[in-house]
Amino acid sequence: MNLLKFVMGVAFVAISVSIRAQQVDYSVVSVPEEVGNQFLQITSEADCVCQPVVKRGKGGRIDWLSNRILDISKDGNHIAYLSARNGTSNIFIKELGRQGGSVQRTNRSAVLDFSFSPDGKYICFSESRGKTNQLFQTDAEKGYVCRQITSGSRDYSPAYSADMGQIFFARQEMNSISIWSYDVRNNFLSTYSSGMNPCPLKTEPAFLCVRQNETGKGEIWKINYRTGTEECIISDAERSFTSPAVSPDGRWVAFVGSSKIEGGTFVYMNTDIFVCRPDGTGMEQLTYHAADDLSPVWSKDGRHIYFVSQRGSAAGAANIWRMNFNY
Repeated sequence: MNLLKFVMGVAFVAISVSIRAQQVDYSVVSVPEEVGNQFLQITSEADCVCQPVVKRGKGGRIDWLSNRILDISKDGNHIAYLSARNGTSNIFIKELGRQGGSVQRTNRSAVLDFSFSPDGKYICFSESRGKTNQLFQTDAEKGYVCRQITSGSRDYSPAYSADMGQIFFARQEMNSISIWSYDVRNNFLSTYSSGMNPCPLKTEPAFLCVRQNETGKGEIWKINYRTGTEECIISDAERSFTSPAVSPDGRWVAFVGSSKIEGGTFVYMNTDIFVCRPDGTGMEQLTYHAADDLSPVWSKDGRHIYFVSQRGSAAGAANIWRMNFNY
């Protein structure tokens, strides 16, 4: 899997139909392998939720956009998501547990990904501008005024440290991707190690990130940025993994992994949601639907996982779904 193919530029569609869609029934909400999971649809087609592009090729090859396009507010009552409308992609916020529309939080051309600050006051996002991606910060409640953080580079996937002193992000230079941080207090930039999809940990000076191995498969690594210790926690010779997200209590990591659906002569590569312990043990596959399940994020109480999926839509339209977490 060549992760570099999709990290740059805006690779989203409102409706995504695979090259073998005629063999996939998106309309069902769940499949027998998901027994015990309760799925709740959060959005409707009117919300125009962005569906990260997934491309399937010959020989069981599958590539997907792995950036963070969902997040939950500090109080747990609102979900932010990317929406594709009028030829643009922007951040919208919807109140959970209530019917109704969403509030637009950015007024840009091509927002790529984002995250809330731990105190819930800010949103940091990346926007694609020609051959560059730049980071911005905006108020999570008041509107469109943005502060630019980086410029002239290819930056994306911003994520705040627990103390809000740093914003970690991925930067692509030539054919490599590395994890950087922006120091909020003094505006300094620092670089740490190769990787993408940074996910800072709350209890130690470390982050999870994704790296490609020599065969092009995505692996999840843990990097201690003070000691320099690096540990691969999830790797599989047949699968790729991306998009780590740590549960609020720190006991679990949700992530996206590739999977294979087989039936007679039918073979279909897929993306599903997995979990494991922070040390990589106890890995479990949570979803098995032939729709692409992507961009997992935890509810604030750790009892649910929200994600983007085409399930439940005969047309393959993307929506935000919630499933219970029973472990």
